[in-house]
Amino acid sequence: MAIKSQQNLVAGLMFTLTGAAFALGAREYDMGTAGRMGPGYFPLVLGVILAVLGILTTLQSFGGQPQEGQEIGKIAWRPLVFVIGANLIFGLLLGGLPSIGIPAMGLMVAIFGLTFVSMLAGTEFTFKSATVLSAILAASSYLMFVKMLGLTFQVWPWFIGA
Repeated sequence: MAIKSQQNLVAGLMFTLTGAAFALGAREYDMGTAGRMGPGYFPLVLGVILAVLGILTTLQSFGGQPQEGQEIGKIAWRPLVFVIGANLIFGLLLGGLPSIGIPAMGLMVAIFGLTFVSMLAGTEFTFKSATVLSAILAASSYLMFVKMLGLTFQVWPWFIGA
């Protein structure tokens, strides 16, 4: 059986594995019911849906003649490194790393770090656009998570104390 689309094959396998991992990991938490969901309910349902979509995408990649432009190209290392690095920096700035003495810097600094580093993945980075986007994301995150949802976590660095 011929592979019609290498891109769909790899995407389908990735979705299937990610969905299966979420579904298996969710089993460790209380499921609850559809009317009163526990912490494991949503990750389980989402994982199963993602795995099923992945299986369907994988199956669609087989059969027929290989399609032009559906080959997997070279890996785009720059975006891959900067996007993964941005997420790591966000986590480090948000929560710190007390075991080696790095203090938590809070949500605002973490969002600025995330935005600046992730924008380096593109080819049109400008300091002005990164600053404007960071400010908008920080303000909207503060409004949504702190003010509207009432989540309690560190918003500002320890030396600001607000």
